[in-house]
Amino acid sequence: MAYLFTSESVSEGHPDKVADQISDALIDNFLAFDSESKVACETLVTTGQVVLAGEVKSNTYLDVQKIARDTINKIGYTKSEYMFDGNSCGVFSAIHEQSEDINRGVDRATKDEQGAGDQGMMFGYATRETENYMPLALDLSHRILKELAELRRENKEISYLRPDSKSQVTIEYSDDNVPQRIDAIVISTQHDDFGNDEDMLAKIRRDIIDILIPRVVAKLPEHIQVLFNDNITYHINPTGKFVIGGPHGDTGLTGRKIIVDTYGGKGAHGGGAFSGKDPSKVDRSAAYATRHIAKNMVAAGICDEILVQVSYAIGVVKPTSIFVDTYGTCPFNITDGEIAEKISQIFDMRPAAIEERLKLRQPMYSETAAYGHMGRDSETVTKTFEQPNGDPITLDVELFTWEKLDYVDKVKSVFGL
Repeated sequence: MAYLFTSESVSEGHPDKVADQISDALIDNFLAFDSESKVACETLVTTGQVVLAGEVKSNTYLDVQKIARDTINKIGYTKSEYMFDGNSCGVFSAIHEQSEDINRGVDRATKDEQGAGDQGMMFGYATRETENYMPLALDLSHRILKELAELRRENKEISYLRPDSKSQVTIEYSDDNVPQRIDAIVISTQHDDFGNDEDMLAKIRRDIIDILIPRVVAKLPEHIQVLFNDNITYHINPTGKFVIGGPHGDTGLTGRKIIVDTYGGKGAHGGGAFSGKDPSKVDRSAAYATRHIAKNMVAAGICDEILVQVSYAIGVVKPTSIFVDTYGTCPFNITDGEIAEKISQIFDMRPAAIEERLKLRQPMYSETAAYGHMGRDSETVTKTFEQPNGDPITLDVELFTWEKLDYVDKVKSVFGL
């Protein structure tokens, strides 16, 4: 029988995402001035306060307070009534040198022999469900909040929006796993205090359904547009009021939205967060590499859906395992184990090889820290970074390299297609 599946997303103004964005802004600045920086930094945000902590090995010095404040202002926390704004919040740094015991397992005499920065398992996933090979419920959840942020910044059609928001989309699937319709949409958006509670809620509900949703639908391909219908159940600000939000309403921490960051509950997750970690940490780099593998495998026609797992031991160069699950969607007479073996022939999964293949030592991470690390467009942008008492540096940076379909021909060749 038909079944329902749900995924959620959170906006750039959600407190956990504020923390992620500050951590990744620090990563980018370290890499901009020293591409071999080793960084693991965590951020805590709460009412009027930012706490930075972590370990760094780098040849550069940064004004971490300014980086944190600039990030907060860019998100939109610029008003004192939010009880958290970039110009007035306190910023406390407890960042210190990286442990030599960890560093000795990573840095080697030659780059190719670089060991994994930690143990653990990482997963990549891809599906034909959408044009970007992402699960549909998560893709729609991200799109809703990105469009809501656009409306907030335009400040025209809807003028009361504040930065914090969440979304959730439930989709009905057929027995053969094909999306049939949107069943429910949940949107909670922080807002200014205006009018009485009943009138506020009525206006917010009207604006979300009549302004936001049509803008989202208009940008979707036609076969996804038809899934929207008049019978969708909407839950708009279900608590009735959402004026107090952001880090004032809820403490935020780096790495608490790992499912939002990946596949919305589809596939699997190894448990490691991404933001605040340089690419020597396989929690991040190998998760990107397995997504790159999964997307190219599906695009090459090997299967319609795939989960790829890789695992590592700290300080060890080669992965301890590669696992594949195609969910029975591979049309060829080949087992998942045989597919995994061919993947190991095509993709070099040593940490240094992943960094080189995906160009991960660029300052490319701030853009990943909101609206998902996967399913985004690979593009080249120009970024400028400032160092205290030094000249600014301008770099061309290629974003989301793991989303490129640059291995499709090689995959087809190895599989004899």
